[in-house]
Amino acid sequence: MDRRKFVGAGAAAIMAPQLMAAAQGARKPHIGFLTPGYTMEQPFWEGMRDLGYIEGKNIIVDRRSAEGDFTRLPTLASDLVKLRPDVIVAILSAAAIAARQATTTIPIVMVGVSDPFAAGLVSNLAHPGGNVTGTSSQNNAVVAKQIELIRQVLPKSARVAALWNPANAIFQQLMLSEALGAGARLGLLVRVIEVRTREDLDRAFAAFTSERPDAVLILADTMFVANAGSVGELGLVHRIPVFSGTRPLAEAGALAIYGPDQSLAVRRAAVYVQRILNGAKPGDLAVELPTKFELVINLKTAQALGVTVPPSTLVRADYVIR
Repeated sequence: MDRRKFVGAGAAAIMAPQLMAAAQGARKPHIGFLTPGYTMEQPFWEGMRDLGYIEGKNIIVDRRSAEGDFTRLPTLASDLVKLRPDVIVAILSAAAIAARQATTTIPIVMVGVSDPFAAGLVSNLAHPGGNVTGTSSQNNAVVAKQIELIRQVLPKSARVAALWNPANAIFQQLMLSEALGAGARLGLLVRVIEVRTREDLDRAFAAFTSERPDAVLILADTMFVANAGSVGELGLVHRIPVFSGTRPLAEAGALAIYGPDQSLAVRRAAVYVQRILNGAKPGDLAVELPTKFELVINLKTAQALGVTVPPSTLVRADYVIR
């Protein structure tokens, strides 16, 4: 690319918020932010700052968090709609669905939704067509890979306990279906266990003393991420290998994870917000699918549990915790 064109394009992106404010008579863009709670928000706000948007300076932000209680999301979404923001940013499937049910006119940027089409949020990934667009994590699509990872690391495994959060039903059921299907194909018995709270986590692992699985699969959910430290500790205390699809769990002590780079999907949502604030219609903006998936192995946990990770798996790891 010609250097002058590159510099010019960069300057235009940075100046966009200032130019918009001037065109609107110094009116600051208004963003509604809806989250189920316990989510990874920082990459989004970093992305917004990189594009020149700073809360309190040239944008107004109204936040609503369900603080882990998904049943509150419809009410919180309606509250945001009443404020008439220019765009609503909805984190994960449940929040995006609540926002879409609350408005068909205000643009919605979904963040990290597993399967926007199956959730009824868009009619087409390439041409969403309505008022919703954004990024998809495709978490349900990688659950089969997580089951395969269990078999690779633990070739003699026969029983897997799959922990899921029914409070986040649509998102979790998609992954649960994949886990059961993959388990059947590989000859693994997958036992499904509902976990809604930290106390449920304790009870689930305590029950494993009598019905001991060879591994535990944690289906991606904000509640589990919020309790990542407890998940890692419980796996070590009960000496059961834990697998999942979100990196914070591996960092907290899970044996291995495979899944999309969630921080990238969150950060990329800022670009959608910028384009919509600059006049683009959400229905014309293709949904962005993850391009980076990561395999993380926690060798410290493997050694503590006496698990030998095959060299063929280690060599494929994007990151190894030693």
